[in-house]
Amino acid sequence: MIRFGPSGIPLSCKGRTLRDGIEDIHNLGLTAMEVQLVRVNLNERYAGEEDVGLTPREVPGELVVQIGRREDRKEVLLASLSEKIEKGDVLYSLASGVARDYLELQELGVLARELDIELSLHTPYYMDLANADGLADRSLQSIMWAGLLAEAMGGTMVVTHLGMFGEVDHKVAMDAIQKNLRVLRDWYKKSKVHARLGIEASGRQEVVGSLDEILKLAKNVKGIAPVLNFAHVHARGFGLFKKPEDFDKVLGDVEKVSEGHLHTHFSGVEHADGNEQRYTPIKKGDLRFEPLAECLLDEDYDLTIVSSSPLLEHDAMYMKVILERVLAKRLIRPTKPEKEEAPAKPEKPERPARPEKEGRGR
Repeated sequence: MIRFGPSGIPLSCKGRTLRDGIEDIHNLGLTAMEVQLVRVNLNERYAGEEDVGLTPREVPGELVVQIGRREDRKEVLLASLSEKIEKGDVLYSLASGVARDYLELQELGVLARELDIELSLHTPYYMDLANADGLADRSLQSIMWAGLLAEAMGGTMVVTHLGMFGEVDHKVAMDAIQKNLRVLRDWYKKSKVHARLGIEASGRQEVVGSLDEILKLAKNVKGIAPVLNFAHVHARGFGLFKKPEDFDKVLGDVEKVSEGHLHTHFSGVEHADGNEQRYTPIKKGDLRFEPLAECLLDEDYDLTIVSSSPLLEHDAMYMKVILERVLAKRLIRPTKPEKEEAPAKPEKPERPARPEKEGRGR
């Protein structure tokens, strides 16, 4: 199955809430949405009497992502949506703008499933899993909290960038990222987050995330999914994608290390010297969607294509139209007429048998 949808709330959506966005996407005939987690600021307060006995999922009006509890004279941080809040606990809530509380996220997840819309979630765009800027711990927390939100809304994928190399040696950076991805994978499993963690290809040389790098990481850390951003891979490949075969080769490589459904991004892109400069509408870049449409119809790929174009839902619909147009052309393509059979030659009438001559009498 192939799904199309925008990265964030549609530009044409009159309301700016997640609910408005989901309903609008359905009305546009699209079937996917990638929720953007822009802010990850924390608010903290002591648990009140009304909070004691509740779980973070049940606290109204807040997205509690951590419980601080004193144990052996030090604070232990608990990140479990099923942990009961106790007297004296400190509640750390996420100021994300995504939703009011977990109950609302759950309701939005139910609505999305009823409308056949696949939800995914993208972490904040600045990540530092190589610890080039000393922000690895903060990045890990952001990705963990994104997992809690995705779990509440029934999201299928949490997408994250990996960060920059900075002054860190390439091998040292890759080893650190691999170690941190294992930490995240194990934390997701322990916290019963069912969404897969996806690592997105990057569009610039100084950022971790070439196609080879994400494939290697996904292969070495089981459970981590490569997220193919066609615009990024195209830019780093100096205009890699031109023919259906180019797309098929890369999709085949990604499919080998993925577990099931593929998550991808598509947009037009301006690039130079192996680096992305900016996203563009699809019609304005040299990355065309038609060859990908041909590839998708030739092969049996199961994937979601998120529009990261500046035109968001407009280009998501444009891709869907192109795919349908290519399919329609194939269906109405005239087939080669079969050779007409030569008319059968008329059978010659049988000659009447000659009457036997009567023998003469003696």
